[in-house]
Amino acid sequence: MIEEITSMQNPKVKLAIQLANRRVRNQTNLFLIEGYRELSRAVQGRVKIISLFVCPALFLGTNEQALIKQAQALIYHCSESVFRKISYRDRPDGLVAIAEQMHYPLHSISFSSTAFVVIAEAIEKPGNLGTILRSADAAGVDGVIVCDRCTDIYNPNVVRASVGTLFTTSVVEATSQEVLHLMREHKIKIIAATPSASQDFTQVDLTGPVAIAVGTEQLGLSDFWMREADICVRIPMHGIADSLNVATATTLLLYEVIRQRKGKNANHFLR
Repeated sequence: MIEEITSMQNPKVKLAIQLANRRVRNQTNLFLIEGYRELSRAVQGRVKIISLFVCPALFLGTNEQALIKQAQALIYHCSESVFRKISYRDRPDGLVAIAEQMHYPLHSISFSSTAFVVIAEAIEKPGNLGTILRSADAAGVDGVIVCDRCTDIYNPNVVRASVGTLFTTSVVEATSQEVLHLMREHKIKIIAATPSASQDFTQVDLTGPVAIAVGTEQLGLSDFWMREADICVRIPMHGIADSLNVATATTLLLYEVIRQRKGKNANHFLR
């Protein structure tokens, strides 16, 4: 089903615009997905697409029509002026979808034999949370657990910064107490990242089951996680700054886990 939309006053256009607001997202259980890559990963992750606003004049390639068919949604063809009103990007590429939010229970995470998890506590900036999701996907983690959230994971800027990996990575929300119980249940060692630690992150053994815990941009991890952590590590700083951006720090820690595990496997084969 395809409908032409040329008016800014169309109720469907108004809803799409309102979904930039967290309160409306919470009330409707809907959110926005903008961009070819993001939408393709949403389809890959079997996200339920309700409706899709398209503006062929803004398409950047030739694969959009195939993706539109895969989305299996109500299609609204928009004039360029209407589409730009819906879009939250400076350079839109002609695709914005309204989709249903996904809410998964904490125990839906399937841990590998050597568990590898990110615990993101109270991350405030959508761009940082999205980048953490992107790095987690690249590192092949079992899941990302968002504790005591400040930022809505369905904020359009989280979706954008994650480049759609929000839909292909196991992402769950829970309280810190619930997450701690799960970590203890599965015997996963909690690694807390904090500038006040005495050990560098390269000096501790990360080859076993680990959960990398990172906290707010301004204050870091809460006293709860600092108290419950099995090991505290720091990233050495050689300039005037005393810490890194939380997303950058998370990426370094995740790739140190990969580096150590590859080294361990290499040594095993050498033996």
